[in-house]
Amino acid sequence: MEFVFTEEQAMIGETARAFFAESATSEHTRKAMAGDGIDRALWRSFCGELGLGGVALPETYGGAGLGMVEFALVAEAAGAQIAAIPLAGSIAMAAHAIAAGGSESQKAEILPRLISGDVIGACAGTQMLTVDANTISGQVDFVAHGAAADLFVLGDTEGAWIVRRDAPGVTVTALTTMDQTRPFARVTLDRATAEPLPKGQQALQTARECGWVCLAAEALGGAQAALDKTVAYARERIQFGRPIGSFQAYKHRLADMVIEIEQARSAVFWAACAVDEGSDEAALALHAAKSFCADTFFMCASNMIQLHGGIGFTWEHDAHLYFKRARSIQTMLGNGNYHREQVAKMILGEAA
Repeated sequence: MEFVFTEEQAMIGETARAFFAESATSEHTRKAMAGDGIDRALWRSFCGELGLGGVALPETYGGAGLGMVEFALVAEAAGAQIAAIPLAGSIAMAAHAIAAGGSESQKAEILPRLISGDVIGACAGTQMLTVDANTISGQVDFVAHGAAADLFVLGDTEGAWIVRRDAPGVTVTALTTMDQTRPFARVTLDRATAEPLPKGQQALQTARECGWVCLAAEALGGAQAALDKTVAYARERIQFGRPIGSFQAYKHRLADMVIEIEQARSAVFWAACAVDEGSDEAALALHAAKSFCADTFFMCASNMIQLHGGIGFTWEHDAHLYFKRARSIQTMLGNGNYHREQVAKMILGEAA
């Protein structure tokens, strides 16, 4: 199979890369880390000026009506800069969940506001919710950007519900999080008013699929950036009278990163294409992409720190931002063992 981006897709990717390279600077990211983990100016520009928040959402509600391939290109560009924006929780998961399983009135009211960035959403599944009429109780941990969210899409095996941040009975507690560019929160519900999504399970499944594509693409972008930054350092750092990149052991580590990244790139866009085309391979591709790309990013971020020597371990250098984001992605929406187990079951059946 030969895969080539269309002119439109290539333009979207180029636009997103240029935007994040210019606007998602280390200085702005570190300021966001000191707050709620969101670079508000960046988010407003991303959603409002560029209109990329709705790239894969229906045109009827303010989106562009494109697909997961285009969304993956945007997420890859965001991941390359460790952008402090709620792309995964608000757009990939909450917005797509509502688009897939919400009522017409829910879509018309909420989606345009999520796409424009006026409202921030968060999404999580749990097995601890208790539903009584139109109220919901329980505790949901590790909600990405939950402390900054205006609404939540929460679900369990019985369905999914929209819960407003300002509803009585909703308590949000910020948690200490390793990746400060994507902080987690605990959402506690005590008979909080909830709006059921008519197609709750479909909403949650779509949220998971889009979330996996988003995280895999972010990991790809982060891994490539880790490689690029390390190569640049290898050319300028002189040791024993020559650039350190000229030493064989150093070059081997860089070559290993290149090989893993190219495989990760294939995995991301195989998964995105499979989802767009409704392929029977979509589930297999999604699990493979999430596990492989997350591990690739972690390997590249680890090498980035080590190959930068002493400076790579300092707070002032951005290497730790990549390492922390990579570690976070590894555990979000299922760790590598979970996803590899799903792949094994699909390929081997009962033998797995």
